[in-house]
Amino acid sequence: MQRKYEHLKEILKEMENVVVAFSGGVDSTFLLKVAVDVLGAENVLAVTADSETYPSSELEEAKKLAQLIGVTHQIIETSELSIPGYAENDRNRCYFCKNGLFSEIVSIMHERGFNNVVYGLIADDMSEHRPGVQAAIEHGVRGPLQEANLIKEEIRELSKQLKLPTWDKPSFACLSSRISYGERITIEKLQKVERSEVYLKELGIRQVRVRTHGEIARIEVEPQEMSIILHHHKEIVETLQRIGYQYVTLDLQGYVSGSMNKMLTEVGSNEK
Repeated sequence: MQRKYEHLKEILKEMENVVVAFSGGVDSTFLLKVAVDVLGAENVLAVTADSETYPSSELEEAKKLAQLIGVTHQIIETSELSIPGYAENDRNRCYFCKNGLFSEIVSIMHERGFNNVVYGLIADDMSEHRPGVQAAIEHGVRGPLQEANLIKEEIRELSKQLKLPTWDKPSFACLSSRISYGERITIEKLQKVERSEVYLKELGIRQVRVRTHGEIARIEVEPQEMSIILHHHKEIVETLQRIGYQYVTLDLQGYVSGSMNKMLTEVGSNEK
């Protein structure tokens, strides 16, 4: 792990200056911190996109983290739903998102006199369905954490050593990832997901996804937190139905990162 960490610092040092696509998650926060430590705050710019798929709570946390790290933080307004092809929610949804995001950040890079754009891609991501990686390649955006072969567990441990508050932060992905592939994404559906997850977190659940399949809410939590759901099950059903779901279910498999991608695998198998 330490060897990988040193490799990461060498990669960043060779870049001389970077614009970091900063979400405030575990990976991009660690990347931003190391970039500032290696290059100096004057050679690093954090850019966060505020959009309908990004919860307001995450934006506020990103602002606090950038201030803690001591880096210039630029917030840009974006709208994934206005990007052609995105709302249709096919298997390449993330490509449309990242293509639009990186296009804007690369423009900022040129305007501000920087030479590189980097983002929080990690080694684990390469084994998953990640169409956004292609968009990064097309725009010349690099993933130093992945280049250094760092995995999530190592990034959490190194973040802890650097005293970053995100070292044990639950994993997060954009709200669109909760909506079943092929089902059109709308602002109303995104708001339903956000309101539902905020409510469930208020019950004391740390890691949660409210996967949306039409009128069905499929709740994913860690197995050890299922007892919280069962204890409050009547209240949860009533609350999520008020929010707009017809049926409320608990996935007994528990939280699985990128679980919606299983649908893509099954479709692919059926087509062969």
